[in-house]
Amino acid sequence: MLITFEGIEGSGKSTQANLLSEFLSGKGYEVTVTREPGWGHLGNLIRTIILDERKLALTPMAELFLFCADRAQHVKDFIEPRLKNGEIVICDRFYDSTIVYQGYGRKLDMRLVNKAAKASALDVTPDLTFLLNLPVREGLTRLKERGSITKMDEEPHEFHELIRQGYILIARREPERIKSINADREIPAVHEEICSLVTERLSPQ
Repeated sequence: MLITFEGIEGSGKSTQANLLSEFLSGKGYEVTVTREPGWGHLGNLIRTIILDERKLALTPMAELFLFCADRAQHVKDFIEPRLKNGEIVICDRFYDSTIVYQGYGRKLDMRLVNKAAKASALDVTPDLTFLLNLPVREGLTRLKERGSITKMDEEPHEFHELIRQGYILIARREPERIKSINADREIPAVHEEICSLVTERLSPQ
């Protein structure tokens, strides 16, 4: 089972992914947490180029294909083997991020972005995706409090709002897979709702 977390910057994806991992591990499941970009040597290089290298001004198209390159290697070398082994893989961002950030945010051709993003997943589709829905202003406030700011975090408010609206649109198109969660709450309340939905999905029908 592949579970992914999506949302604007500062929405709490990493926190909730790790909490869910602890919950499922406690139930006896074999669980692995990973992220995009940033798994493995290639992923770390790409993450540095995209998020940290401020002297390098990437074109939107270059950014798109770097994210896709990271995902293709990530899926082939890490995610797919674990899924075949019966593990639950929890991923902080997956192809929905590419569709929203490069399509809605960077305004690249949506047909191209959709095709590239999904092709890079090598036919792997998340079984369940949690969209942590949070007002942009709150997300940016959390980032400032966190103190570690990436190039993507520094994009203007309008860019982050496009991302949020893009997520809302794709969640409406795939309500069975993408569950929108109100992330403007205390961490335990968000975690409890997520655990309830995962438990329901894992229960024998």
